[in-house]
Amino acid sequence: MTKETYIKAINQVIYLSGCAVNGVVPDLNKFQDIDLENIYKAAQKHSLTAIVGYALESAGIFDKRFVQAKAKSIRKITVMEIDKEKLFQRMEQEKIRYAPLKGIIIKELYPSIGLRQMSDFDILFDSKYSQKVRDIMLELGFSCESFGKHNHDVYFKQPVSNFEMHGRLFNDTHKKEFREYYRDVEKRLIKDDLNSFGYHFGNNDLYIYLTAHEYKHYHGSGTGLRSLLDTYVIWKKLGDELDEPYIISETKKLGIDTFEQKTRQLALNLFGNGQLTDEYRKMFDYIIFSGTYGTLKNNIENSVKNNGGGKKGKLKFVTQKLFLPMDNIKSYYPFYYKHKILLPVLFFYRLGKAATIKRKDTINKLKILRKTNDTK
Repeated sequence: MTKETYIKAINQVIYLSGCAVNGVVPDLNKFQDIDLENIYKAAQKHSLTAIVGYALESAGIFDKRFVQAKAKSIRKITVMEIDKEKLFQRMEQEKIRYAPLKGIIIKELYPSIGLRQMSDFDILFDSKYSQKVRDIMLELGFSCESFGKHNHDVYFKQPVSNFEMHGRLFNDTHKKEFREYYRDVEKRLIKDDLNSFGYHFGNNDLYIYLTAHEYKHYHGSGTGLRSLLDTYVIWKKLGDELDEPYIISETKKLGIDTFEQKTRQLALNLFGNGQLTDEYRKMFDYIIFSGTYGTLKNNIENSVKNNGGGKKGKLKFVTQKLFLPMDNIKSYYPFYYKHKILLPVLFFYRLGKAATIKRKDTINKLKILRKTNDTK
């Protein structure tokens, strides 16, 4: 698919997604032509195949790929909801505080089940019970994919249940303002009415956290249209309940107030009236070419830029990859952080891994780094 064809398909994905969340039957006469293959590929890149399929069905188009995408999304959410309820029952029994995050909450704001496609369920819990939560997850049939390495532990259960259990919302490698703001996150949570240990964010704090999380991805590897659609849906469904002065005040504390205002306006423009002004063109282009999970190219270019840009930024990027900052070691290699005398072993282990097991990945990164603009 050429760049021009991709942008055309993306604009159609945006229109169809907007129709779905706004309860409007798409007017396909707006399209000069409709290429379902390209629309599917563009929607898939941004995890929007289910909602685009929903919009197409309302216009009388039943394409097998979109029908299957919608069915898979419904099935995955249904299965994960069952597993989530079993988990929460066990956490109640063990008296462990928990709070569902992100997509678990946002999906309920969409018009129908399955329209907000889910990659995983994110749950915040009292980190002092990490080992007990691990025992519970294993007891419930999950396998532990990652434990004690990041701000969240990762669990998977066949056939589709991906759970990320967050002891913290942000780790030592993330923006300092984020870490400090959410250090005592329980103070920002509201107790549920119908259980003993369940909590949740209020609408304002939910939106602020989602924006902070999105900022992290945007300035890392990038993020896609699904995040913008989430923002649109939140303001469409909860706008009358949101306290804008509070949101502005709190996002300023986090250093993301400009980002919040720009992404919000871009979302409202795109999915509300389909307009895109020159002011938001650069952000729009960055998002549509990032996809749901961003790109390695974005990650490297943003890292170089954050390190001062130019040759200096490139050199610092390479140095940081060779000699990990202590915050990274603390988050990703806690054993070596605790036993600092062994740090030389970690250095040569990582160097050997980069030259052997991850050789192709290393070469790819170096190619991207070489092509990154040397100008600041």
